[in-house]
Amino acid sequence: ICKPAEMEKLMENDVFMAFSTYAAIVILKMMLMAPMTAYYRLTRGAFANDEDVSRKPAEERKKLLRAHPDVERVRRCHQNDLENIIPFVVIGLLYALSGPELSTALLHFRLFTGSRIFHTIAYVGALPQPSRGLSWMLGMLVTFSMAYRVCMYMYL
Repeated sequence: ICKPAEMEKLMENDVFMAFSTYAAIVILKMMLMAPMTAYYRLTRGAFANDEDVSRKPAEERKKLLRAHPDVERVRRCHQNDLENIIPFVVIGLLYALSGPELSTALLHFRLFTGSRIFHTIAYVGALPQPSRGLSWMLGMLVTFSMAYRVCMYMYL
């Protein structure tokens, strides 16, 4: 059980506070992908479920129940966020608790956050490769770097 005094001490830890800030930023970015998907569905007239178009005439329903490349692009970007941001948050928490130097931790957190924001811009904006691939790779390397640090900390 975490005692109030221990929580207060944790909230005074600069690395933990930095992690909390950057984790909140990327989680919020990921959460905004759902409304973005809805926006693209509405503006492109491309829906996935019968109940989404149930009030439309039968002929119009057939036209609206379809996939659209723009909607699928946003959905894949959201899926990629789920695959990368969740591991970052879990590993980043363990990393923050392992006592890294503040400057090193900030570098990790900022690189990851920047790479995920750029990844979304590159994916949704259909920027030419390797822009999206490089931003994805940078985020993965940051997460692996933190995981390595956590594993080494456990054996020291």
